[in-house]
Amino acid sequence: MEKTLSSRRKYSGLALSTAVLAGLMSFGTAPAGATTPSPSGTGTAAVGTVQPGEQYSQFIVQYKAGAQGATPAARANAWGKAAKDLGITAREVRGLATGATLVASSRALDARQSAEFMNGLAASGAVEYVEPDARMRASLTPNDPRYGEQWDFTGTNGMRIPGAWTTSTGSGSVVAVIDTGITAHPDLDANILPGYDFIADSAAARDGNGRDANPQDQGDWYTSGECGDSSSSNSSWHGTHVAGTVAAVTGNATGVAGVAPDAKVVPVRVLGKCGGMLSDIADAIVWASGGTVTGVPANANPAKVINMSLGGSGSCATTYQNAINSAVNRGTTVVVAAGNEGANASTAQPANCGSVVTVAASNNSGGLSYYSNYGSAVDLTAPGGDTRQSGGGILSTLNTGTTTPSSAGYAWYQGTSMATPHVAGLVALMKSADPSLTPAQVESTLKQGTRPMPAGCTLGCGAGLSDATATLALLGGTTPPPSGNVLLNPGFESGSASWTSNKSDTFESGSSARTGTGYAALNGWGQSTSYTLDQKVTVPGGSGAGSLSFYLRVLSNEGTTTAYDTLKVQVIDGATTTTLATYSNKDKGSSYVQRALDMSAYKGKTVTVRFLGTEDYSYSTTFQLDDTSVAVS
Repeated sequence: MEKTLSSRRKYSGLALSTAVLAGLMSFGTAPAGATTPSPSGTGTAAVGTVQPGEQYSQFIVQYKAGAQGATPAARANAWGKAAKDLGITAREVRGLATGATLVASSRALDARQSAEFMNGLAASGAVEYVEPDARMRASLTPNDPRYGEQWDFTGTNGMRIPGAWTTSTGSGSVVAVIDTGITAHPDLDANILPGYDFIADSAAARDGNGRDANPQDQGDWYTSGECGDSSSSNSSWHGTHVAGTVAAVTGNATGVAGVAPDAKVVPVRVLGKCGGMLSDIADAIVWASGGTVTGVPANANPAKVINMSLGGSGSCATTYQNAINSAVNRGTTVVVAAGNEGANASTAQPANCGSVVTVAASNNSGGLSYYSNYGSAVDLTAPGGDTRQSGGGILSTLNTGTTTPSSAGYAWYQGTSMATPHVAGLVALMKSADPSLTPAQVESTLKQGTRPMPAGCTLGCGAGLSDATATLALLGGTTPPPSGNVLLNPGFESGSASWTSNKSDTFESGSSARTGTGYAALNGWGQSTSYTLDQKVTVPGGSGAGSLSFYLRVLSNEGTTTAYDTLKVQVIDGATTTTLATYSNKDKGSSYVQRALDMSAYKGKTVTVRFLGTEDYSYSTTFQLDDTSVAVS
């Protein structure tokens, strides 16, 4: 039913109760992504990335320019007092490829102590930022091995991969799989290039030494209590499963097929027992894309696609973002898992980082998998499976060992970890067909090539279900994607498709639409509430002016003297939210009015366009939107 103007209703009691409840529900050191305010001249302490219940023994420090070149002893003054106050000692471990420095404490610190240590470091005046060296984990839910059909390739609700092979099979493309490493497998070995082991902790690596040129997966099993978990776990051989989805040998009358059967994989090991450290992962990203890491030989096969089926909670760490930016600036597309918490992907890193392609998981019924993260951070969805159903998981290469490596085999897994290599493999097909594609063009084309989720998606599945055949058809072999309107479902004729909203009644259909029958309606109930309407988009990088345009009609029972109810048009670029314009009940009228806002500052970047409607508790105001566009003229 379409929302209409409502009579004046008082909700002050409800508003007060909600505010009190919100206050009672706030806990922890700081909200995700928060940084502690500090006096002028001090640095930033990312205490919002500290997770309750976690302990940290390593911290990533970016010194200010004046302190960066000083001796270690001089730099030690920056963290000496902070360490002394906590009764610990600290030391520099090594420099990171991003320019930051890894600092270790003499013992693990809990969440409160970690925040105190970082705040003390930031207040020294020598530090630009400091953040914990957070632990990342593989984004999967494994199950026991079983053979079956690859519905994710050919099924009705799959990615339609065989049709893409008439255009490209991935020849010449290199994909770096940053994961647990690799095990020998006859259905995979021919497509594996030399890689590297970036796990600095020999105990976690289980290979008796630190970093080395052997990316062999030694197993990530653990016993009860070893990883902060009361349960135990067998080795996952996660990297081998992911690599098989990307580029298993095809046409050899053995096992399974890969999405890009003629592409090559560079295995990069960062996950061992209990997961992996951000400092190792950041160096791996730089190295995989052809960058320099001190003490590590250059990568002879720089990847133009990176697959990261891993993640952790919290806002995108600066170290993560710097490493990703480094890779993207070299022309490498970074594809990451949305996460398996069944929550908004904006709370998971690196899914919430800028300039990445974030992938949610679908099941074999064409819907969002029950475990998959969702929301405006998601770019598109790909098959991730559901092992609760017979034949419903993703079948790929594996090792049969329960702890250490044994013989080769196959297994069904489920997770956004499994969805991500489907898209990474598709990017390999695209780069083989047109090597000139930039990461921004790759992302834009991936989105344009999707189709609506067969079973629908109300939580936010990005542009839709990835379709390999349609995506390669868009390229035509050599043609880069167009620079016209890159917003998907711009007139809301397909309801919520490609858009994400926090309210189910945002998407309307009826005569109130400007064109067609679909439109978006925010607020309108005379209650103290906020509506969000988001779409993640890559702004074309053409030479013309970038713009966001839309038609807005404001219907209100408020007057036109004071702005009580507002609609903010915002752009979310990484951790920065910028308000481009604000409209209110003062703009009310009976007709749609076209609005145009400058987006030139975001050309070539992947950002989220957000419409934020806020209404007070008295007279109602409805903000109606239709015929939206982001383009470069």
